[in-house]
Amino acid sequence: MDLERVKSIVEALIFVSEEPVPMAKIRKVLDDMPAKEITPVIEALMADYAAPDRGIELEEVADGFQFRTKPENVEWVKRLVDKKPQKLSKAALETLAIVAYNQPCTRPEIEAIRGVDCGSAVNALLDKNMVRILGRKDVPGKPFIYGTTKEFLELFNLKDLSSLPTLTEITDLDSEQIEEFQNPGGMTPDDDQDDMPDDGADEETDEETDDVADEDGGDDGDEDELDENNDDDGDEDEFDEDDDDEKDDYLTIDRDICFDQRRR
Repeated sequence: MDLERVKSIVEALIFVSEEPVPMAKIRKVLDDMPAKEITPVIEALMADYAAPDRGIELEEVADGFQFRTKPENVEWVKRLVDKKPQKLSKAALETLAIVAYNQPCTRPEIEAIRGVDCGSAVNALLDKNMVRILGRKDVPGKPFIYGTTKEFLELFNLKDLSSLPTLTEITDLDSEQIEEFQNPGGMTPDDDQDDMPDDGADEETDEETDDVADEDGGDDGDEDELDENNDDDGDEDEFDEDDDDEKDDYLTIDRDICFDQRRR
């Protein structure tokens, strides 16, 4: 097949996909064309979209390829795409960093590192699909094992887990730096403080969703009933005290604008 034709097809595949397109899927569509023949085509597309007159760019992220809005155009796109960004607390971000660098890991292991109860933070990360349950650890109580998702890689603009910055680099970031790291397009948190969830809202969300329950009752092995056993008031108070200084420090996650850049 002519390489220009291949280039056109690959561009279309990436354009219509809702997720980063891995090389394996591109090869399958192209009748198992060798990756060494497709790679130069993708590199040529990346060069084309890197031109200053292009509004989007092609990047390798989350083990695949995806079109994304150029950072300098984000503010203009926000005027068209009127969607309220999600919020991720600094406590949840800290918990996410622990999972990312220690996965696979359990909630007790996360709490041993963080020093406080992490039930609400883990629930929030599950709800936002930043972490997922990998199974149960074969120890007393059979706690759930957690790991990060492809959505996590997309959000942080990472090619794969080997691209993670050091844990110190993440935990030492101040709020403004964290916001820029999460949103390379230069977007800022929503100024409407009334829209920011507090700890009580997090607990209500935990009760309404199928999140983590019953880590002590692992005999049934039913992973469909997910609830982290967050009913201990003492633990919740400890978590709340840890977050009192942080709950007004929420970070914007606007994936629809920054990280899901297809034009339909």
